[in-house]
Amino acid sequence: MDPQTLPAEAQELYQRIRQQYRVGFESLKLEDNLQLHLLKITDIEQLLEGKDPLKNPSEFPFWVRLWEAAVVLSRFMVNLRPSPGTKVLELGAGLGAPGLTAAALGCAVTLTDYEDIILDFGRVSAAASKLDQVQFALLDWLDPPEMERYDIILGAEVLFRDEFFQPLLAVLRRALKPDGAVYLAHDMKRKSVHPFLQLAEKEYVVSASKRVLKSLDQEKEILLTRLTPR
Repeated sequence: MDPQTLPAEAQELYQRIRQQYRVGFESLKLEDNLQLHLLKITDIEQLLEGKDPLKNPSEFPFWVRLWEAAVVLSRFMVNLRPSPGTKVLELGAGLGAPGLTAAALGCAVTLTDYEDIILDFGRVSAAASKLDQVQFALLDWLDPPEMERYDIILGAEVLFRDEFFQPLLAVLRRALKPDGAVYLAHDMKRKSVHPFLQLAEKEYVVSASKRVLKSLDQEKEILLTRLTPR
């Protein structure tokens, strides 16, 4: 991806981000004619300073990585093939791969996260991927605004702090249509997933499946869950 091909507004945003971080584009090919170009930080190890996302989740900036769970959720959306115009919300979007995938499939997508800088990365990625109908919004789960309702809500690696379980469930109540579905994807090792799902079962029918993402040096087991209102 050549940054010089970005439209003017995205180019300006890209240059501003470059003043703060070392960045580059990572391509995520999902189909022959479906490829995303995701702007990400390239000096991630220096930024993380050895933090382990499984041991110290409260200290880890989850948005800086393209997580395996996000790739699995993106591929799931390709297979799900929602109808064009389906309203999709991504929570804790980070680099935004699942939401941008939905946008590439013709869905009306809103990406949300808690900091402007995260959304700025998403805006550049959307422009680089030639997706101009994506909406971006700040969303604090502890103080959510009045929200539209969506057919599908997505989240990859969003369950990492127990104190956010109830706020997340409150956001889902506000934002999901009665006949909608929530799709979540997480590393199987993440211990917070099952306690959250136990809480969610009071309000949702929960189904889960294991997906294996293969790479050159390892296999990652990802838990993909579907929540539908009771």
